[in-house]
Amino acid sequence: MAERNNPTHQQQQRRPSRANRTVVPSSTFLQKIQSHAPNTTHFLGFLLLFFVSAATLLILTGLTLTATVFGLVCFMPVIVVSSPVWFPICTFLFLTAVGFLSACGFGVAVAAGSTWMYRYFRGMHPPGSDRVDSARTRIYDTASHVKDYAMEYGGYLQSKVKDAAPGA
Repeated sequence: MAERNNPTHQQQQRRPSRANRTVVPSSTFLQKIQSHAPNTTHFLGFLLLFFVSAATLLILTGLTLTATVFGLVCFMPVIVVSSPVWFPICTFLFLTAVGFLSACGFGVAVAAGSTWMYRYFRGMHPPGSDRVDSARTRIYDTASHVKDYAMEYGGYLQSKVKDAAPGA
């Protein structure tokens, strides 16, 4: 009797043993999916919202297209009469915008280059400075090789000139 009133004994009786348990992971997975899945009412509400939104957008598209065509029909004479003025004005505005944007772009490029050169000459090693250093050493080495070759070749030419003109 004391065992029946014991809460731990009641919990042990309610729990099936591990041997009797069957683990079905797919059923628990399906239960989780079904618990998060919308029911029919939610699905029908979503469909209604979709169709109402689509119909509204279709009506607005039709109104926009109608207004555009009507505006072109009404304003076509004004457009045709004033078109000789539009081309020079549009050309001027386009060239002004291109000039302004290219000037801004060149200004940004000059500022970036100046900043990089300042950091390079101050010894702060900006990105790419190792490539500049290697190019500088290659140019120096090539120049020294050309100088040595010119000195050797120049001496050769001096001797040839003396052979051609012994009095020179």
